[in-house]
Amino acid sequence: MTRALGLLVVLAAVWLLLSGIYDFNLLYWLGAGSVIACVVLAIRMDVVDHEGVPLDLGWRILIYWPWLFVEIVKANIDVVLRLLRPSPDISPTLIRTPPLQRTDLGKVIYANSITLTPGTISIDIDHEHGILVHALSKSGAEGVLSDDMNRRCAALENDRLHREARDA
Repeated sequence: MTRALGLLVVLAAVWLLLSGIYDFNLLYWLGAGSVIACVVLAIRMDVVDHEGVPLDLGWRILIYWPWLFVEIVKANIDVVLRLLRPSPDISPTLIRTPPLQRTDLGKVIYANSITLTPGTISIDIDHEHGILVHALSKSGAEGVLSDDMNRRCAALENDRLHREARDA
């Protein structure tokens, strides 16, 4: 029930931010109805669980998102500068990076973070060999292999795992 309420609050906040409607007119009530319908549908589909609504990631995700946004901007600038050169400095590279995360949710957050960063894309997640990543350049591949993002994603997960162990 807590996750369903959390999903309701998040969906309502996103709807309010994107619609910009703050007065009680028909469109406001239709938006509220659609948010409630989405939550009821999610409950009926049985997707309101720790992976579908990861409320237990805590406030650390609010620290991770701005860091990820800065990394996305830096990678955008790097890709644009590479492509605007008279002879583009592109050297496509495939690498494997072993994830430090223990849960599927942690691995998905890490793989999606790699994909959101321009110049890199996660191709495959293999439990034995790690995440297969395509990088636009060797320096982009080295950035992934530096494991900064990997450690930050693992810290999100480890905080959650510590709370679960404490509560158990």
